[in-house]
This record gives sequence, C-alpha cells and structure tokens, in this order.
Amino acid sequence: MQQHTVQTPYIVGEVHFYSAELDGGLVLFDTGPPTPEGEACLQANIDLKRLKYLFITHCHVDHYGLTNYILQHSDAEVFIPRRDSTKFQRHAERMERMGEFLSGYGFGRDFSVQLKESFERNKVFPADPERFRIVEESDEPAELGISYLACPGHSQSDLVYQVGEFAVTGDILLRNIFQAPLLDIDLETFTGRFRNYDAYCTSLLNLAKLGGRRIMPGHRQYVRGVDEAILFYVKTLLERVVQLLPFRGLTIDKIINRLFKGRLTDPFSIYLKVSEIVFMLDFLENPALLKSSLVQIGLFDKVGALYETVA
Repeated sequence: MQQHTVQTPYIVGEVHFYSAELDGGLVLFDTGPPTPEGEACLQANIDLKRLKYLFITHCHVDHYGLTNYILQHSDAEVFIPRRDSTKFQRHAERMERMGEFLSGYGFGRDFSVQLKESFERNKVFPADPERFRIVEESDEPAELGISYLACPGHSQSDLVYQVGEFAVTGDILLRNIFQAPLLDIDLETFTGRFRNYDAYCTSLLNLAKLGGRRIMPGHRQYVRGVDEAILFYVKTLLERVVQLLPFRGLTIDKIINRLFKGRLTDPFSIYLKVSEIVFMLDFLENPALLKSSLVQIGLFDKVGALYETVA
C-alpha cells in the first residue's frame, strides 16, 4: 500500500490517497481534490492506463473530487458508498431539507442562501461521478481481498477499507484532529436529521476491530493506533461540551454568537460549528450511549473522570 499526498485549497490542508497492487491489478483508494495540483499528483504517481478499480471512502470533495478525471483518463471501475449514491440522486431535496434544519436552529432563509452560495463558490460539491457502482452491492471487493466496515459519524457514508495489514480510514480516524460531524438529513429515510452522535457511538465498536492493523488516514502522515485516535476525539468532545454547558438552553445561533462573540462570519464555518454543537447537544441528551460504547471497547477508564464531570 502506497500513500500519495497532495495539498488542497481547503482548511483540511494536505490529503492522502492510496494505491495497491491487488490480484495483478492497480487499485486506488480515494482521489485527492479536483485541482491542477491534484491532477498533477495523480499523473505523477498513478499509471491511469493500468488502473482497474477506484474505491471511495466517502464523497467529500477532497476524497472523491477527481473521480470524473479518472473516468476520463482510464477504464477503471468506480465504487462509492450507498448513501453517497442517494446524496447525488437527491441533492436538491437534501439542500432544501438542510435549510429547514438551520431555520429550526435560529438561522433565517438568508443564511441558507448564503451557505448554498458558499458551497458553490468553494466547489464543495463537484460534478457527480459520470458512472459508478455501489460498494455494498458489489462482489469485487471480496474478490480482491478487500473487506469494509461502515463507520459513519464524520459523514453518514464513511467506509473503512481493510486490505491485508492495512486499513484505509478516510476521515474517521485522524491524529489530533476533531473531524467535524456534519449536519445532514438521514439519507436512508429522508424523514429527519441524521443522528451523527448515535452513529459514532455505534462506529466505535467497528473501529475497535481495527486494532493491530496499519492505519492509512485521510489526513496527517500517520496514526499511532486506533485507541489513541479514539481517545483524542472523545476527550476533545468532552472538553468542548464543558464550554457549551453554560449556553445549553439557548438556540444554536445564539450559542454561536456567545461562544465566538460575532467573530465567526463565513457561512460554511458557521455550518461546521452548527454541526458540532448539534453533535454535542445529542451527547448531553444521552451521554450513557457513549459510555456504553467506550466500556465495550475497554477505553472508558481512560476518560471516566472527565466524563463524570460533564455528564
């Protein structure tokens, strides 16, 4: 498994994608961003004429943005998570429903319009893949010796690919980064909000299965171990909940104003903070869910004192 790194124009900085020779063919995991630098990195490191398969961990722009470029320059088969397929098919409806969520959190119609313009200006949603297949409905991963675990939380489509000793984890396991749990509609039902917190607590049980594998993250050069990454994330969550507690009874727009004193003005940055605060409020509604998962994977004692202070 080879790691390839390219700089992005986004706040995440560098992003990694990976290649491997499997069953005599070249396989790629993620693509990098849809930028000239991204294209140059692909051309320099990947023989696109030999590329047979592309597997996407989750369809955020820095991880799948060059999918159509690859389709135009290779005969590769592209595989994406099922929920991302739904996201492409029902994009307009999804954006409308997200606007409804934001309205319920105290943000007016003008903010939703500004956020949509920010998405378009920053090309958060590049063109849908011209053709793709769905990972969960395909036989090829198993035939290539690739298994996958659904680990939603950062997004609801996050997949971790396991290949031999390696685990390609996208954005679900990062070193010293609190990956924003994004506010979204539930792509399975389209009837309510996706419960990132509930999903993350369930995903912890799957992430614990990666112990002993070599983690290939989407950002930062390495991850020392699964436990370390989980503990950093959980400790950061609990520490930020402490900051949130004095404002718990306010609407989310007022919470953001109190926490950032008007300094946060970019619509996309505000959206990220809304997502994070919703995640934390869900924790406060049901802290026992996180405790149960941490107990099951043997990590609760490492954060027990902080948990008790917050919960």
